[in-house]
Amino acid sequence: MSNSSVQSSSSCNKQGKGKRLWKKVKYQLVEYHSLPGYLRDNEYIKDHYRANWPLKQAFFSIFSLHNETLNVWTHLIGFFFFLCLTIYTAKKVPNVVDLHSIQHLPDVFRRADLHKMHADLLTSLPSLPDMSDIHKICEELKTSLPTKNMLHSSGWHVLELLSNCLPECFSSGNHTDACVLRTMTGDLANVIAPVTRRPITRWPFFAYLGGAMFCLLASSICHLFYCHSERLAYIMLRVDYAGIAALISTSFYPLVYYSFMCYPFFCNLYIGFITVLAVMTVLFSLLPAFQKPELRTIRAVLFSSMALSGILPILHKNILYWNKPAAVYTTGYELLMGLFYGLGALVYATRIPERWMPGKFDIAGHSHQLFHILVVAGAYSHYRAGLVYLQWRDLEGC
Repeated sequence: MSNSSVQSSSSCNKQGKGKRLWKKVKYQLVEYHSLPGYLRDNEYIKDHYRANWPLKQAFFSIFSLHNETLNVWTHLIGFFFFLCLTIYTAKKVPNVVDLHSIQHLPDVFRRADLHKMHADLLTSLPSLPDMSDIHKICEELKTSLPTKNMLHSSGWHVLELLSNCLPECFSSGNHTDACVLRTMTGDLANVIAPVTRRPITRWPFFAYLGGAMFCLLASSICHLFYCHSERLAYIMLRVDYAGIAALISTSFYPLVYYSFMCYPFFCNLYIGFITVLAVMTVLFSLLPAFQKPELRTIRAVLFSSMALSGILPILHKNILYWNKPAAVYTTGYELLMGLFYGLGALVYATRIPERWMPGKFDIAGHSHQLFHILVVAGAYSHYRAGLVYLQWRDLEGC
């Protein structure tokens, strides 16, 4: 082999090693002072930054350790958590009985488990001493019944069953208790069946769940890819802001719709107001200056103001339904949600705790990670409130 060939081969090897070394150096984590201007957001986080990484490397960095790893995973896990909640909720649609249609029935039948009542009576009837006692009980039942004009038609029919079915079976010499009980429980089922209705619409609740999942997924994608380039960072941050606006605005939908479904004017007014406010916030976030670090407090105040506008419909709801336990329970969950969101906004704006010890919370424990956790906790609190709303309106309707 000639010297020129050896030298050429050696040169190629050096170039290959040089390229591999450059790739290793190029995709190393850097310090804050080495960042391009568009990535400089929090000067209290000193190290472990990714800068100008290709999309492939940025994507696979989800499995490596840097100062955005927990920002990605806190909301990505939250997304899958809410996805499971959505699937679970969609499969749990109850059979609902319209309580307004059977409100005149005796309490014992509104609460009764007919199959259990059937079994209990089967065991108790044989212990009766003789037929004269049964006829005596039935006569007393007839005399104690209210008049027909005092009861809803369904309630009157049930009472007629109680007064007539027992003597009819026993007066013919038929001592088969199953005859009595099958007649009674069967006819009771026929009375209650016609008043069973479909559950209340679920779209406001699923709109909220969709808004929560969009917010959490958009946040995760933003934190994963915005290190790629200034252009992509601009787009990703706007998607992230849109997700926050979607979460806040759709949080109003179950609250407003189920609280004011009997008052269409207020229902449309509140839903329209928060929807317009969310759209205006998203449009405002399109301004390039919106993402500047010095506007961090303004961003927190803007989104917090959106959330605080929910105080009015909550107060209105409690004035209308001050005697309803469901209104109290949902308000408790909503106050808890507001506490989580408010605390998250405060932590985000003040950059606590990293401002107290710069560089100590670069990987874990800095303000944005705490903000993410508090957002998921607040969203789950509102999910619990939504379940109470559904149960309330399923049972009582409008």
